Amino acid sequence: MIEMPPLQFAQTNGIRMGYYDAGPKTDAPPLILCHGWPEMAFSWRHQLWALAAAGIRVIAPDQRGYGATDRPEPVEAYDMEHLTGDLVGLMDHLGIDKAIFVGHDWGGFVVWQMPLRHPHRVAGVVGVNTPHWGRSPADPIELFRKRFGDSMYIVQFQDPAREPDRIFGSRVEQTFDAFMRKPLPRKEEPSSGPPVAGVGAAPTTNLAFPQMIAAYDARHDPRTPILSPEEKKVFVDTFTRTGFTGGINWYRNFSRNWQRSADIDHMVKVPSLMIMAENDAVLPPSAADGMEKLVPDLEKYLVKDSGHWTQQEKPEEVSNKLIEWRRKRFG
Repeated sequence: MIEMPPLQFAQTNGIRMGYYDAGPKTDAPPLILCHGWPEMAFSWRHQLWALAAAGIRVIAPDQRGYGATDRPEPVEAYDMEHLTGDLVGLMDHLGIDKAIFVGHDWGGFVVWQMPLRHPHRVAGVVGVNTPHWGRSPADPIELFRKRFGDSMYIVQFQDPAREPDRIFGSRVEQTFDAFMRKPLPRKEEPSSGPPVAGVGAAPTTNLAFPQMIAAYDARHDPRTPILSPEEKKVFVDTFTRTGFTGGINWYRNFSRNWQRSADIDHMVKVPSLMIMAENDAVLPPSAADGMEKLVPDLEKYLVKDSGHWTQQEKPEEVSNKLIEWRRKRFG
């Protein structure tokens, strides 16, 4: 199993954040790698070593609510202002002026917000699976409910009784057994209209994740796991300790983030790369259609034969693309 660099800590934005730092400290601008749900900095283990070996400084935090980082109690403590502010505070702690932000899944939403909210701290942005969209025309939770129904996982995550948190928290190994697998070959379903605020899935896609996990039996799953038993143990041990509420609280701020972003200009004015995964059912390549209107300096790259966990499924290809783009655009 790939070991992580030493775990370090920073006081940032009112919390203690755990992070990993690899590669030469003199390299600039460094890459800051932001994970999604349900993941952590460990999801970037392959990229940390590959980029460091290429002479690039790379930093991967456990973000707010995850892993070695604090998990504040209030739901509002997980809104976009806090999530982006944490990264600025991490840069301040490390004496970094500007960075390239790389984000997968929920980390992608965060990194696309960085140049909108903290433009002077951002050299470039890379979205992995998660594209950048403009502000949705209505509250995203209502749009999710209308398009996918009440069983859609993000709608369920709004439940104040926190039933999804309990389902995942009582079935931690089942959760990672079910999620962390390569998808079976599939054709991308035609979309019925534009993506909704963060999900480009077709309306027929089964997104009732809590019920899926509750009924899941790995013995009947034909898909190939992407984690070795040792790697899976890292995820299972960590989430057994932390639970899932911190990460799910990011989703509980969809409406708040939407309400509070009315006055933000959604144009991204830095060099950007969009890495898409051919077989991601939730964030298919078509979800990035039309991004160029909001991200004028954009390169797109398709990773074939990969599902949602792209940097873990196709680690060498993702690392090589990051190295190539970083050198091309920043020397």
